[in-house]
Amino acid sequence: MSIRVGTRGSALARVQAEKVCSMLASRGIETEIVVITTHGDAVTGVPLHEIGGQGVFVRALDDAIEAREIDCAVHSLKDVPALRPPGVLTCAVLERDSPADFLAVDTVENPQVIGSSSTRRRAQLLRHDPTLEVKQLRGNVDTRIRKLEAGEYDAIVLAEAGLQRLGLSLKGKRLPVEEFVPSPNQGTVAVVCRADPSLIETLACALDHEGTRQDVAIERAVMEELGGGCFVPEGVYCRDGHLIAEVLALDGSRYQRIEADVSDVREARVIGRTLKEQAADLIREAVRTLGLEE
Repeated sequence: MSIRVGTRGSALARVQAEKVCSMLASRGIETEIVVITTHGDAVTGVPLHEIGGQGVFVRALDDAIEAREIDCAVHSLKDVPALRPPGVLTCAVLERDSPADFLAVDTVENPQVIGSSSTRRRAQLLRHDPTLEVKQLRGNVDTRIRKLEAGEYDAIVLAEAGLQRLGLSLKGKRLPVEEFVPSPNQGTVAVVCRADPSLIETLACALDHEGTRQDVAIERAVMEELGGGCFVPEGVYCRDGHLIAEVLALDGSRYQRIEADVSDVREARVIGRTLKEQAADLIREAVRTLGLEE
């Protein structure tokens, strides 16, 4: 029996799915890749918060799992929303790649016009240098790089893990995670599947990395307590139990931050609630400015 592995159609998504299939093949497990088109891939001309956030990349694959068109799906874990459909769960988390952002430049020595669709990246860039102009940038990695090379931006910000997985070497620099705190779960690939005990066991035994799972569970606990999804500028990063979490104003002018050693999800939730209380004004301001109030 072959496991049908669902993926988005982008080059990066395919590479991630192929890695999962290779790991399963090393255990003698046959696989078949099934490409699913998502609403987030089809609509690229508007900011993510206007079309439903990161969850738009996941929803179509969840639907395909529920319809039994595929057995599991491969995602960048940072794209997977906290609230999951009944009967669909994260069965495996692969060992984490680089969690860092990468500032890719073309020919400009001191870039002033930076491309990014992320409110977090925009806020952190402006905190670092308020004189920067941060312009919207959507599309897959190849599209973003083409826009950089065409001179539409002096530089663009990408997840370093994606570049590494695609085997791309670009001029630029890694941004330090202490200052440019990553999105929760950035650099991590996850596999989700239907609630079938046999399928869960097969995938978890072949793919799951315990240390990464613990760190990203802590990050997700903080994220869930904070709320805001990918809309509010927030960075949450944990490595070996050391947690950095922050919420920023959209323009980077103010922020609240907690740094602590955390042993479990319960402690992470306490920190998340504390940070949410400290950053309440920043969260309300972002939600109001982005037009997300119901």
